[in-house]
Amino acid sequence: MTVYDIIDAKKKRRTLTAEEIAYFVGKVADGSATDSQIAAFCMATLLNGMTDEESYLLTDAMAKSGEQTPRPAGGGIFADKHSTGGVSDSTTLILVPVLASLGVKCAKYSGRGLAHTGGTLDKLESFPGLRVDLSPAAFESQVERIGAAVAGQTRATVPADKRMYAVRDVTATVDSIPLIASSVMSKKLASFADIILLDVKYGDGAFMATLEEAEKLARLMVRIGERAGRRMLAAVTCMDAPLGDGIGCNAEVNEVLAILRGEKENCLSRLSLFHAAKILQAAEGLSETEANARASEAVFSGRALKKFEEMVAAQGGRGADVYGTLPMAKNMKKITAKAEGFLQVSALALGKACAALGGGRTKEGDAIDHTAGILLQKRQGSFVKRGEVLAEIYFNASSEEGCALAESAFTLSDQKIEARPLVYAFIGGKE
Repeated sequence: MTVYDIIDAKKKRRTLTAEEIAYFVGKVADGSATDSQIAAFCMATLLNGMTDEESYLLTDAMAKSGEQTPRPAGGGIFADKHSTGGVSDSTTLILVPVLASLGVKCAKYSGRGLAHTGGTLDKLESFPGLRVDLSPAAFESQVERIGAAVAGQTRATVPADKRMYAVRDVTATVDSIPLIASSVMSKKLASFADIILLDVKYGDGAFMATLEEAEKLARLMVRIGERAGRRMLAAVTCMDAPLGDGIGCNAEVNEVLAILRGEKENCLSRLSLFHAAKILQAAEGLSETEANARASEAVFSGRALKKFEEMVAAQGGRGADVYGTLPMAKNMKKITAKAEGFLQVSALALGKACAALGGGRTKEGDAIDHTAGILLQKRQGSFVKRGEVLAEIYFNASSEEGCALAESAFTLSDQKIEARPLVYAFIGGKE
């Protein structure tokens, strides 16, 4: 058996065996397979697809290609959540403390953002001194003590996926649904969560452009996880407009704190509590009404905020209670309505604007300006009058490109825009 033979088999649309997939992934992980061979395999997969069994076997082999996170010894139910990404999506920072305050442990590995705004780890690093590079022992200890930890996976975790993704990124093979599913789920299966909730987004600011693609991806990932013995849940959600009102690291953390204080309700808070309630239903067998009530009570009682403060402090950050708000950049420009009408907001344009202002990165290793960002003053579908402020743009270095992109994100219509449902479909449990 050779790597060439496996590429040739996939090119000829033959279903690969478990042994062939394990062999190929092993050669990717140990460096024996060249980048050109990985590219050929990925292109053959993109064009010819994979069966569900092949997708599972690829995911399982990649999950086992490096170190796997051992389950903490203390017991309990562990939950994890993954989002396919979007603009102003800070649900993890709300969901984790809500669940942990209710006894469902969240030992979550997250990532950094590319292309638009910062990722979850970047947002947490808005707190001075906070560390996300926790050792396995420190990670386990923190979960046992407070029930919550959010950190970055080590380079030894799922090395085959790291190599394959780097090749996919430069060979136009990122958009293969089996390869997306195996990339996401391999990292989940390398950990120990009992319940995994997937938030698969579609629309203007999402990785999956169409509803059909998003639902297809969600269902495949659910099948892979269930085949591995995990309890799987998935929501297909809309990302036509930014989820929250803050875009950029400090702006989004400020919004999270306001939500956890019970001071703000919007699409971000509603979706975060929706996810938390669905996980509670799966973890504790609650009814939908009971789960919704418990998730809301965790916020309004202050328990979720206290748990968030504990997590920040445990990872070396100054306590979240120190801040009324995290600082924004020194320069501010207002975007105002040029006429009256119903507002439409492009999530993608605002995400690109944030990156251009310094609040995102275009390649791994780029520095992020945590203070750069955008604060929305009006939401999609609002009727606005000429001269009303639509958003505030914050930046340190002058950025004509960022300001122009932000301006282009807002358009006005004579007719009210019909909003698509925030949650289109929910998969798992009682669908």
